Amino acid sequence: MLSALRRIPRIPFAVQVLAALVLGIALGVAARQLGGDAENPNGLAVALDTIGGTFVTLLKAIVPPLILLAVISSIAQLRNVSNAARLAGQTLLWFAITALIAVAIGIGLGTLVRPGVNSGVDAGAVQDPGTTGSWMAFLESMVPQNFLGLTASTDGEVLPDGGGLDLSTGLTFNALQLIVIAIAVGVAAVKTGKAAEPFLAFTDSALQIVLKVLWWVIRLAPLGTLGLLGNAVYSYGWTTIGALGSFTLAIYIGLALVVFAVYPLLARVHGLSIGKYFSGIWPAVQLGFVSRSSMGTMPVTQRVAETNFGVPRHYASFAVPFGATTKMDGCAAIYPAISAIFVAQFFGLDLSLTDYLLIVFVSVIGSAATAGTTGATVMLTLTLSTVGLPLEGVGLLLAVDPILDMGRTATNVAGQALVPAIVAKRERILDVERYHAPRGLGGFVADDHVTAAERLAAQQEQAGAEQAAAKEDSEAKVGTGA
Repeated sequence: MLSALRRIPRIPFAVQVLAALVLGIALGVAARQLGGDAENPNGLAVALDTIGGTFVTLLKAIVPPLILLAVISSIAQLRNVSNAARLAGQTLLWFAITALIAVAIGIGLGTLVRPGVNSGVDAGAVQDPGTTGSWMAFLESMVPQNFLGLTASTDGEVLPDGGGLDLSTGLTFNALQLIVIAIAVGVAAVKTGKAAEPFLAFTDSALQIVLKVLWWVIRLAPLGTLGLLGNAVYSYGWTTIGALGSFTLAIYIGLALVVFAVYPLLARVHGLSIGKYFSGIWPAVQLGFVSRSSMGTMPVTQRVAETNFGVPRHYASFAVPFGATTKMDGCAAIYPAISAIFVAQFFGLDLSLTDYLLIVFVSVIGSAATAGTTGATVMLTLTLSTVGLPLEGVGLLLAVDPILDMGRTATNVAGQALVPAIVAKRERILDVERYHAPRGLGGFVADDHVTAAERLAAQQEQAGAEQAAAKEDSEAKVGTGA
């Protein structure tokens, strides 16, 4: 029986995901045909929502320990790297460069397509955006409220019989605060010296365990993709685009230009294969598209950077989590630029050169201001308030936000993996051999692929051990008078 099962050909992981994409769309269309609505969904819709939601929950559950352990471990390893400060500076610089290019594309498309003029949306659709972004909120969000960066929220509703309230409390983590905590602990461990070696050894061991669990979760991606995409088709379809068709088209053209033109061009300029870039980034992009969560996709993005692109773990463990909170070319550059122009055109307001420069400034610098309260809507309110445009205009765009969010998130994660690869290549620490290696069944370079960097590290470790042994022999001979 077992021998017969072994003879059954394995379906490549990438094929499984593609099949899940097609099947998810088909099931979503079928769920729409069965009827129901948001208040009373049908059984198929509930099943799709449960499958997709469970997968994203599993990914998000692995994010806090991954950030904490990976950042601490990376700082411990960075103590032996002479250019650690330069790596951090180069990362921030390339975050800004790609954001600048993206916002320039957004402004160009906004002025060319003129979505606010060509829109058929009714002014009565104006809604309260609910949440707004601010520079002060960014500064406050960096200060940890507790050791794990946890925030508790309580929701309640009146019981049907009027007998009281049904209260529920949920815990969420603040990724930016967790990064700050991990950096502080990592630096403290390095400064402590020898006494911290057991702690750092435990951290490295725990990180390996978390990475193994992460891989198990990633293997569920076909099921998660099926549920997430099927539920998206059922919940939103494409009919909600309506009068915002030109606006939606402008956003997706801008996102496509960034992903399929800007990023490949930057990869090529740095001597990296465009084909390998697309095949390497695919696992993270497809998950980001269907999950609409940069943070939920972060574990996969980090694995892409390390395993497919050859970014050293000690650097990727810092750059990818940091990018997942602040590097958002889709949410913080393309979207707010075109949306701000839409709002101005809709209300008949003219934008001056200073206003356009302010949009550029907020897009390049301001994405960090929404890190503690991530969301494109929050980023847009920050942009509108900085430029002086009416915040009520945000409500005009809420109807198509879920549809836009899929493309925005896919663009975000594509950049969050590329920038570390570019910086690593410029600093000559990228394993180019691994970058160009064949992808395995799961869309990743095989785990047993011995990279040039790994061989070099092993050779250096062996040489160091031989030198230490020779030194001990020499000291022993001196001590015995030999």
